[in-house]
Amino acid sequence: MRTVYLGIGSNLGDRQGNILAALQRLRVRLSVQALSSFYETPPASGVAGPAFLNVAAKAETALEPADLERFARQVEIAVGRQNVERLAARPIDIDVIFGSDGVGAALDLATRPFNLVPLAEIAPDLIDPTSRISLAELMQRVDTTGIVRKTRALHFDANRQEEEPAIRLSIDRAGVAAVKRVVRLNLDGKETVFNAEFAMVADLAPGKAGLHMSRFAELLEEVLLDILADERQPARIEDLTGRIARRIVATQKAVRADVRLRAEFGLERWTPVSGKRGEETYTLVGIAHAERDVVRRAVGIEGEGMTACPCAQGMIREHSERELQAAGFSPEDARRALGALPVATHNQRGRGAIVLGVEDGRAGEVRAEELVEIVENAMSSETYDLLKRPDEFFVVNKAHHNPKFVEDVVRGILAGALDVYGDFSDSTFVSATQVNYESIHKHDAYAEAFGTFAEFRAELRTGTAAARKTDLATWLGTRPSAVVA
Repeated sequence: MRTVYLGIGSNLGDRQGNILAALQRLRVRLSVQALSSFYETPPASGVAGPAFLNVAAKAETALEPADLERFARQVEIAVGRQNVERLAARPIDIDVIFGSDGVGAALDLATRPFNLVPLAEIAPDLIDPTSRISLAELMQRVDTTGIVRKTRALHFDANRQEEEPAIRLSIDRAGVAAVKRVVRLNLDGKETVFNAEFAMVADLAPGKAGLHMSRFAELLEEVLLDILADERQPARIEDLTGRIARRIVATQKAVRADVRLRAEFGLERWTPVSGKRGEETYTLVGIAHAERDVVRRAVGIEGEGMTACPCAQGMIREHSERELQAAGFSPEDARRALGALPVATHNQRGRGAIVLGVEDGRAGEVRAEELVEIVENAMSSETYDLLKRPDEFFVVNKAHHNPKFVEDVVRGILAGALDVYGDFSDSTFVSATQVNYESIHKHDAYAEAFGTFAEFRAELRTGTAAARKTDLATWLGTRPSAVVA
């Protein structure tokens, strides 16, 4: 592994967003060890465009020098850089300043204060290979006029959020929704890129007018940067949401906070007969609740499949049996023929979901792929984006031999979770939902169930419904548990 020092800058578009996107992509092949503050820098002499935003990063990589340079250029293109002239404005610029084993061009930092200032922040004792003095000493000799450390926000005396509201009533949840970010997370042991959408809320005391909404997006960036700088392995979705929720409690001076993340991801799938490879899309869900030093997390997925209606199929079977008998078949032969063939019925696309809340010691054992299989297996058949004719036959035939009500699917998801995670404790939480987008009705069918493993295990053992089951809010602790008389 080689240690390298990078300079990353942008002076077009969303400068901070461009740098964050580049850092996310660089992390595929580099382990970021330290990251500087953001510095606003006037463009160098002859460089076009507005002021630059610059950071420096220390990283480790196994890439050879030429491969690292090539990878940096690929990241620039991915973030949006076009082939521009040397002194033209650009949305992203990645310089390999220098590193061990001959990595980089050992740029002359004395002539590049925009690289020197952020790099000296994270590595003041580093010896500059050109001048052979430390960066801290070099800073004393170089003119850094105009280079300003970027403050996170302008500060004003007015702070309406902290003032008394006109009506002194508490608010259970206030915050922001639909905050979109590109993040890298650990998915089943692999680093995966997600287009994620966050919702972040906190409670509000009766004597406080409002929350600082801008801080939600700010702390999200801080947490993402912390993960980039501090961890060799990407965080799991429940770790990320837990960190954000904990940070909201601290920064908003809240008693409690909730974070929800939804992100699309793909899994490799092979069609059932033709064996064609494809990538099916699912939704990853992460939920966290924080109160002071306590954080509880849940993770889940949403996936699609199809169901065939048992009720309509029963009516078609009954009618077909009478028609066969009218055509001369004996009742026994008519029933035997219908038992050998799939019977027609209406079918519909369904969307199922599972959410699992696990104690911290076992959370790492929950795999997204297992959750996907639990949901798909509960439906009449899984579905695929790519289907050849033999595959179409397989899916339709399977579904019509395996009719399911929407309620059957939910029960199947719960049973699958209890089987796959049979060694998890009674305190484990599970919820299952299914919506069928009906094909012959003008409404959709919906079913949902939730509770702890203990509650469902008791129902299976006794055949008696629990008087009251634990919902997700209660398990997370967003409200006190209900007391059952």
